[in-house]
Amino acid sequence: MKVVFLKDVSGVGRKNEVKSVSDGYALNFLIPRKAAEVATPQAIAHALRLQSDLETQRKIQTDLLFKNLKSLEDVSITIAGKANENGHLFAGISKETIASELKKQRGIDVLPEFILLDKPVKEVGVSEVSVKVADKVGRFKLIVTASK
Repeated sequence: MKVVFLKDVSGVGRKNEVKSVSDGYALNFLIPRKAAEVATPQAIAHALRLQSDLETQRKIQTDLLFKNLKSLEDVSITIAGKANENGHLFAGISKETIASELKKQRGIDVLPEFILLDKPVKEVGVSEVSVKVADKVGRFKLIVTASK
């Protein structure tokens, strides 16, 4: 049965994707949980329209970030997190958190996928975070403080 995914389903399909799945899986799992709908011509057209809009928006955002990558050099953001007396954070600061704080504090919209971070930041202090778009790299300072 062909279905249009309404949200991401791990290992099966992504939002707005049209895919064939077994009838039982679609009828007993995906459709009752509102994770997918039957792929009617109208649903497929709507999904394709949404997907193209999302791709267009992502391309615009990427181009804008590519042009403004140099402006990141002077930027620093501060994030507070609960830490122990040794300066180790209880919860790591992820790419998503950094991207949302960058938007909130400086008004710079960066997708988390462009932030180069091997693992979440787990220590209090100053670190340099890189943002890579295509072949250009920009950096900004991340200041992590301990909150009580």
